[in-house]
This record gives sequence, C-alpha cells and structure tokens, in this order.
Amino acid sequence: MNFKTHVLSLFIFLLVIPFFTEAQTRDVLTLRDGWKFSKGSYPTAQTTNYDDSQWENVTVPHDWAIYGPFDKEVDKQTVAIEQNGEKIASEKTGRTGALPYIGEAWYRTSFSLPNYDDNKKVLIVFEGAMSEPEIYLNDEKVGEWKYGYSYFYFDISDYINAKEKNTLAVKLNNLGLSSRWYPGAGLYRKVQVIVKDKASIDQWGTFITTPLITSEVAQVNVKTQVSGENLRLVTDILDADGKTLISNETKTLFGHQFEQNIAVKNPKLWSPETPYLYTAISRLYSGNELIDQITKRFGIRHIKYEANKGFSLNGEVRKFKGVCLHHDLGPIGTAVNKSALRRQLRILKDMGCDAIRSSHNMPSIEQLELCDEMGFMFLAESFDEWALPKVKNGYNRFFDEYAEKDIINLVHATRNHPSIVMWSSGNEVPDQWGTEGVKRAKWLQDIFHREDPTRPVTVGMDQVKATMASGFGAIMDIPGLNYRVHLYDEAHEKFPQGFILGSETASTVSSRGIYKFPVEKASMKQYDDFQSSSYDLEYCSWSNVPDDDFVLQDDKPWVIGEFVWTGFDYLGEPTPYDESWPSRSSYFGINDLAGLPKDRYYLYRSRWNTTDETLHMLPHWNWEGREGQTTPVFVYTSYNSAELFLNGKSLGIQKKTKETPQNRYRLMWMDVKYEPGTLKVVVFDKDGKAVSEKEIKTAGKPHQIILDSEVKTIKANGEDLAYVTVSVEDKYGIPCPTATHQLKFKVKGKGTYRAACNGDATSLELFHLPTMKLFSGKLVVLVQSTNEEGSMELSVTGKGLKTGKATLKTKRASD
Repeated sequence: MNFKTHVLSLFIFLLVIPFFTEAQTRDVLTLRDGWKFSKGSYPTAQTTNYDDSQWENVTVPHDWAIYGPFDKEVDKQTVAIEQNGEKIASEKTGRTGALPYIGEAWYRTSFSLPNYDDNKKVLIVFEGAMSEPEIYLNDEKVGEWKYGYSYFYFDISDYINAKEKNTLAVKLNNLGLSSRWYPGAGLYRKVQVIVKDKASIDQWGTFITTPLITSEVAQVNVKTQVSGENLRLVTDILDADGKTLISNETKTLFGHQFEQNIAVKNPKLWSPETPYLYTAISRLYSGNELIDQITKRFGIRHIKYEANKGFSLNGEVRKFKGVCLHHDLGPIGTAVNKSALRRQLRILKDMGCDAIRSSHNMPSIEQLELCDEMGFMFLAESFDEWALPKVKNGYNRFFDEYAEKDIINLVHATRNHPSIVMWSSGNEVPDQWGTEGVKRAKWLQDIFHREDPTRPVTVGMDQVKATMASGFGAIMDIPGLNYRVHLYDEAHEKFPQGFILGSETASTVSSRGIYKFPVEKASMKQYDDFQSSSYDLEYCSWSNVPDDDFVLQDDKPWVIGEFVWTGFDYLGEPTPYDESWPSRSSYFGINDLAGLPKDRYYLYRSRWNTTDETLHMLPHWNWEGREGQTTPVFVYTSYNSAELFLNGKSLGIQKKTKETPQNRYRLMWMDVKYEPGTLKVVVFDKDGKAVSEKEIKTAGKPHQIILDSEVKTIKANGEDLAYVTVSVEDKYGIPCPTATHQLKFKVKGKGTYRAACNGDATSLELFHLPTMKLFSGKLVVLVQSTNEEGSMELSVTGKGLKTGKATLKTKRASD
C-alpha cells in the first residue's frame, strides 16, 4: 500500500491469545512462581550451583523498585528539560519517581521439560525486562537485549538439559539518567518457555488481514510462517459462541510461508461499541500427524484516513477520544496485572474514552488483549528517543544497533490485534531538527510499512515549526501534534496529508479534591502545599486547558481526534513541582494515581460519553473560615443549562455559550459567596424542562469509615486484585472531603493485603505497608486473591472512627 496518498485504506484483524499446553503439539510454560531475586552484583550468579537460598522469593511479573523507600537523592537530575522550553539547568527531584530502580539485580529459577526430546525446539520469550537483560541457562549465556520495553525471544534448544532441571538466571542493570519518568525495574512482564516440534509455526509467525469487507462477506487473509518441509495447514474460523463457520486447508508453501484466503459470510465488524472477536485455530500437519496448533482471536474491521474528512472506522467518520497512558499501575508499579489494567479501562470506558496511546513505549500484551475485548482503539508507540538524547543514558545508546530489531518485534508480536489502528515511531524526539532527523523518520516509517503495510505511522511532534521547515512532518503518514494548539491551522495548511492528529493534548494539572482561590487560569502555578487546583484551569508552559482542544475537535473536521495527557497520574514527572521535594508523581491525570476520578474526569465525560447523563458539581462544600468569601461553583454536565441553589436560594441560571472556550463546555457561577449548608444544581433539557439534580452538603465531624469495592468476587488465582475505595462520612452519612486520618488495614481469609494509594503526589508513605493517610477524604486499598476459593474480609480502622469492613469472594475461573 502506498502511504503517500491522501487516502489510506487499512484493514485488520486479530489477537494471539495466551494458551497453556496445546494438546499433542506444544507446551507453553509460564514461569510465574519459584523465582529467587536479589539486588546487587553477583559475578557467579549465572552458575547452576550458585547458592541463592538467602535471596528473596518472588513471583514474576515483579517490580523491585516499587517497594521503595522514596528518596530525594535517587536519580536526582540537574537538567534543562528542552521539551518544556527550559534554557537553564536546575535540580529535578522525583523526575523518575524517587524510587530505587537504579542498579544491578539478578533473578534465578529452575524448570523441567518432561516432554522434551531431540525433535523439539525450545524458545524462551520475554515480554519486557527492565533493563539490559542478559540471559543465562545452565551456566551458558544464551543472549542479551537492551531495550527494557521490548519483547524478545531466544532459541534455547542447544542449552536444555533433557532429563534434569534447567537453571535460568537473568541479570538486569538500570543506569541513572536513563528515563524521564518512573521506568520500574525487573522482570515486570511475563516470561514463558515454549516447547514445540522443530517443524512448527514460527514465533509471532501469523499475520491476518482482511483486504476485502462487504456486508455479505469478508476476505480473511492468513499468512503463516513455518519451519519444515512437506507440511499442510488447516485453519478453522469460529464465531464468538465457538461455532465453526468455515475450514480451509492448504499444502502450498511460498518459501516458508502458507497463505490462505478464507471467506467469512455476513461478518460482524469490530469497533469500540461492538468489539466482536472471532477465533481462528491453525493446525500444522506432517502427513496425517498433527505437529503444531495455535489458537487466536481476531476481529474484522476497516479503517480509513482521508484528507479534509478525517478518520473513519467501518465507513463511519469519528474522532479519537483518547488518552495517553504510562505503563506503571500506580501502587503496584510496573508489574503487569490484568485485573489492574481491566480496572483502568473500565474507568475510561465509563468516561466515554475510545482510544489509548502507549506512552512512550511498547504496550503489554495483556493491555492489547483487553483493548480488543473491551473496545478501545490503540496507538502503539515505540520510542521516546532516537539517536539524539533527552537523557544521557537513554535509548540513544542503542538506537543504531537495536531500533530495527525492536520495531520488528513490536510489529510481529502485536500486529494482529484489531485494536491497533496506527503505529508511532517516536515521541518529541530531538531528531525533529535537521535533515538527519528526516532521514531517520523515513527509515523507521519504512520498516513499519515493510513489516505491516496495513497501518499508518505517526510521530508525536512538539517542534512543529522545525518539522514544517525540514519536511519531517510532511513525510509522516499521520502528522501528530503534541500541544501547539496555536499552530494547528498553519500545520494543516503546510502539511500535505490533509488532516492533523492531536497526538498529545492538554497537560492540565490538578490534585483531586484540592481547590485554590482566587479561581483563575494560570500556567505553571505553584502553591506552598505542592498541589494544583481542581478547578481545571491550571496547565504547563507548553500546554493548555481541555476546552482549547475541544474547540479544535468540534470545529475542525480535519482534526481527527486527541490523546489527552494523561488518563491516570503516573510515577515521576511531577510538573509543575519537579524542582520541589517531596513531589514524586504526576499531576496530569484525569484520574489520580489511585484511579480515583478527579473533577476533570467529568468534564471529559460530559463531552465524550454520549449515552449516559453526566452531572457533576465542584468544589466540595466544607470551607470553614471562608464564610462570605467568593467560592466559584462549576458544573460539568451533558446538558446545556442549569440553575444553582444555595440553601434553597436561587443563584441564577447559566447556559453554555461560545463566548469563551470555558463558557462553551462548563457552567460556571463565579460570584458565589460561601456559607455552609446545601448546594444544589438542577439541569434542564433543550426544552427547558428540569430533568435531573444533584446536591453537595457541608459535612460534620468525621464519624465512620465506608468501604466500597468495585467488584464483589475475584479469581482465586493468586493474582487477581480488588480495589476497595475507602472514605469517611459524618454521623449523617455525608462524605467528609477534607479528612486526613491515618488508617490501618487488615485482611483475613482467602486473600492478602497488596497495596494502598491515596493519590497525593507528595506522599512518601510506602504503598505496600498496611497503613496510609486519607487524602481529600479518600484512598484505595488493593487486596489480592490466593490460590484457594473462599472469602476474605478487609477491615479498616482509624482513631476516633467507626471501623469499616468489606467481604469479598474468591472463585476459580478461566481467564
């Protein structure tokens, strides 16, 4: 496909699901339990007989740094952040989360392969190892990789002990000045050993596309790379209920590749609203002997990008309502956990979000699987650096040797996910300047096209003027602008593609439940408590407030959507307090680090969620000492007008207008004088009829702890998490929004305490210890299942407060 045209027609399809022991064909061993871990330098730790009995017992995925402690001196960087427009270097504390990710560490485990023989091939697959992993098996070095976010594998057949245990050792090393955010540390994604015949389907060897889709039929094209000769391949297509729709067999090999074209009648198309997934089962035979089998799920959908019209999915024009996500999961760090990812996506789905950008690195396979299932489009990013550095020890050290290999692995491992609608080869790279950067951009884009000709490529560009002058922006399939709202019109005029993507937008900052006076728009505003105001009018030197992006999205048909920075707060990058200890995590999130929605969540929801009512009022109404002072009230709602009442007295009707961007998307009463009592808002439909209302009341003295679990039953697999929101109410059941009590947590039964988080970017309390202070009246406790069915009880206590308790069930269930 020629991506230089202004119309890009793209078609996709599928997702490889994890499987365990495909009958008669291959064994897949996930190395989760039985690991030994120690941080430090151990020159002989790769040897089989090394004594690791005093090392820590851990499970993988594992992030060694999340357990702290927070320390101002960890990775303290004296730099001028060029992306932020800084000219003079200053001391940055907390930029990478102030957690101890730096240093060398080792993991060791052992495994047996009872089905191994000389006709087998054995692979070891790592989906992420932070960072610079060196892999040893049975005293021998198997290989190494560099990029901590990359998937990679090695053929370890020649290193296997067939009749004995095999000893695996992994050395990792993280340098300081290697990241701009908290990168995590360790084997933070899963590790698997695959045993199969030498004649078999290659790792990541299947590529499914749908080059033709009509309402009557979809052409499903399946390309399968194999090793071996005189083979035949049979592929069955099943619907979502498991019913076989069609089977196709081929014996024709083109080199080492089979190609099948399979007609699926009356196809059900994948979209965020209807994420329908089919199943494909491919069986490889030698004669009549089944020698390999792989099961996949896949979706059928059609995407198109058109000049001056924008993006369409399955023939319908739409705009990306997306968010950027860093890879950490708050209080559990970077260790991948599917239930934690599912919770994030569930929260975003309710907001009306339909797209995710993996910022600024390869996504986890689990995240992509969930996006396929739950209905999110995906922008899969690769690098934050190319050849020129942002940080001294970043990816620039490896770019020349590893960039092509890392892109190939990214594309091959993930290209079959229907959720992925474009690739990104970089973010705000310094290489945007000059001809060498243009050459690098084209080289990387050509690799993506070679490996996957069905999707376009973007780069998040912040040096927009430079990319106009050099031609950098003109060669990209999708010109992505990071912020720079004042340059959208000029970029649209000068770039040839005919559309612009807001690849990174807003960077508004706020702290959940914190409000500052007077209420005014401000850039890089700082306060003595190192918090930012939740009136959602504060932003950074390079960015803007959400309403500015809304105007572009609504008024410019050639703007194809946005990816807001960010969906959730993340560890590190505490702008505007990156020079202020103890700030150690971001303020950018629509949701805080605990996953609790900030007020801004409801501003986006009022515009993005077009099926459910949104009605949210701010601030809280506990302002002892502000009696008679101006305390503006904002309402975020899907309705266009509302009337505000304070203690029964009308404060007038406000309507959304185009007078300013804020008036267009918010209802604001700027002159309210605070008095305790009841604040009520009544909203009206387009005919002026009152259709809904909401109240906020002044709370009394904190009295009791309230627990609210987002789920009541979790899987008894030793991994599943339940997130329990803890809040405090007065004796009348009114929430206490300013409570800061120190609470303690205890779990008994078939579960364990995992972590807690209160969303305070300045808190130095450790997540894994069973005590934490409330922040703005709330925090979240994470409890984890064991491998036994039953029930668990979480109890939360605090001085002077009635104890809160919650019971959850654990049940065995297939994933």
